[in-house]
This record gives sequence, C-alpha cells and structure tokens, in this order.
Amino acid sequence: MQIQYGFLVNLKRCTGCKGCELACRNEHHLSQAHRRTVQPLLDENKNIITFLSMSCNHCENPICIAVCPNHCFKKRRDGIVVHSGTNCSGCKSCVGACPFHAPKFDPITRKVDKCNLCVDRLEQNLSPICVSACINEALEIIDVRSQDYDTIQVISEIKMANFTNPSVRFLPANPVLCKWRENSGKDS
Repeated sequence: MQIQYGFLVNLKRCTGCKGCELACRNEHHLSQAHRRTVQPLLDENKNIITFLSMSCNHCENPICIAVCPNHCFKKRRDGIVVHSGTNCSGCKSCVGACPFHAPKFDPITRKVDKCNLCVDRLEQNLSPICVSACINEALEIIDVRSQDYDTIQVISEIKMANFTNPSVRFLPANPVLCKWRENSGKDS
C-alpha cells in the first residue's frame, strides 16, 4: 500500500490564532496569496463553534491536475500534489475547479500558488511549517490510508469532495457550553 500524506486537523485544539497561516506566509515569502487560511465555523445562530485551518488537501484524485492546460501539477508517490509555477500562465483553471479553493492566484507573480506540504522540510525530516508553528498542536501530518481516526466530515456539502477524495481528516470539536449565558438573565 502506498503512502497518502494528508492533514489531521484537531478541531478541539484550534483557537483561530492564525499562527499556522502566518508561518506559512513567512516561510514561503508570500505577499498576498495565502496557502493556508483559518476560518471560523459558525452554528445556525452565527456563533463561533470552532476554527478550521485549511490548505490544499492533497486529494487522492486532484481535479487541479486534470484541468491545468500547462500540466503544472504533479502528484508524487507519497500523495503530495505539487505545483510548478514555471509553465503556469495564470489562467486560473485550477482555481475555479478546486472545490476547496486551494490554488490561489498571486496578483504580483500573475501565477497560481498552492500548499506543497513543505516537501523541502519533509525531505529534511521536519514537519511542515504550519504544523511546527501550531502552538496548540491542532495540525498533524498523517498517512490517511494507514491510520484510523474518529473523524467527522465537515466537507459533506461540497459535492466534488466525493470525486476528489481529499486527504484531510478531522477530530471533532467539543460543543461549546456557555453556562454563564444561561444564567445571565436570572436573579442570583
């Protein structure tokens, strides 16, 4: 069985500090495009229930490879999807096709960029910079084919997810309980 690297996102631990996002920007000298973004997840009343740190999911069936007219994307044997900007024309076909909006158009370079799972760091036996920078250890790199986690699918509304099979797993967040709100209208 081949390796399929991906991310494990522990929703119990992410506090939305954006340390992973900033570390990625600094490591890869990005000015405007973000390879990783942190977004709040809201409940039906628009209350923040947790935060979600996302980047390229290094899908098992990446649509970016299929739609790129210049063949700028390659899938490595370890499952990591890499992008070479050398032949990128900036057509944004991949940007529109990716259901997770992972490829980003950089207006300065006029080319597309995306997370490469810090392959240069992995080859030195180091974790990706986002994983290293996460003070709460909410991010891990895992082999999604060999490890069994109690996961949830927060991407079930994205129809293409069944086709692309993203290499990301989630440990569920605990429900936020605010007892002080329940008692705030009552006399003590």
